[in-house]
Amino acid sequence: MLKKIVISLLLLPLLLSASSAEYEQKIYQTIFSSLFPQKETLYVWSDTPKNSRLIDNVSLFTKTSDINKADILLLSKDRDIKKQTPIFVTNYKLLKSYKQSAIGGFYWKKGRPNIVLLKNNLMKNHISIPSHMQKYIEND
Repeated sequence: MLKKIVISLLLLPLLLSASSAEYEQKIYQTIFSSLFPQKETLYVWSDTPKNSRLIDNVSLFTKTSDINKADILLLSKDRDIKKQTPIFVTNYKLLKSYKQSAIGGFYWKKGRPNIVLLKNNLMKNHISIPSHMQKYIEND
């Protein structure tokens, strides 16, 4: 009996981690398909292995290692990127850092998912948002 409890406790973090990744994949798929509804395949460039794994498991996304072929850049680290390609970030600090160029971000804060879309940068990139995503738009 004790052996089963110990094994369960060891496997629990793995199960929770897997469901968290699936949840994030669904969120990214919903956001990106709303941002680019005309695209059947969305080429995504990412700067971390974790984000690359998320991208790999979404049928709408095709991971690209060529930043010039990407439709959107998914950033988790502060980088000096001079591209006009839309940028989507994975934490609040980066959202502040890329305030002038990021179209939005998805990050966890106090255990809750936060989605932010930046109105001015969406307009600069000629991206319109469907009504069900309007609640995530912020002016700055």
